Amino acid sequence: MSDREPSTSEDLSLPKATVQKIVSEIIPPDLVFSRDTRDALIECCVEFIGLISTEANDIAEKEAKKTIASEHVIKALQELGFSEYIEQIRDVIQEHKEFQKQGRERKFGKFEASGMTEEELLRKQEELFGLARSKLNQENGP
Repeated sequence: MSDREPSTSEDLSLPKATVQKIVSEIIPPDLVFSRDTRDALIECCVEFIGLISTEANDIAEKEAKKTIASEHVIKALQELGFSEYIEQIRDVIQEHKEFQKQGRERKFGKFEASGMTEEELLRKQEELFGLARSKLNQENGP
């Protein structure tokens, strides 16, 4: 949460290829989207993100928080008159939380899926370390 202003307008931008892809998915295929229009859209997006971020930052600071949370962004949208986006934002936040949860479950699931106890896994690991040391010693030997 810094008050630092960017030194140039190039410090803040969005990937042009990503913006082009998003636009291409939205507009009908028979319409052309010029580079100047894409660049103007990028500037508008950066300005919008800056506006929401600044407001969310102010809200977080009023609550004596050092981290901007999703609820701060939702409050910022509401206070700036963008309430019509809040439900979609909540859906995206929920999807993101579920995606993160699946990632954590998957990491935990690898241990479970091995079918081995922790002691068996540690024994196997030591065996593999021993093999690696032997191979290394043979390669570096006389």
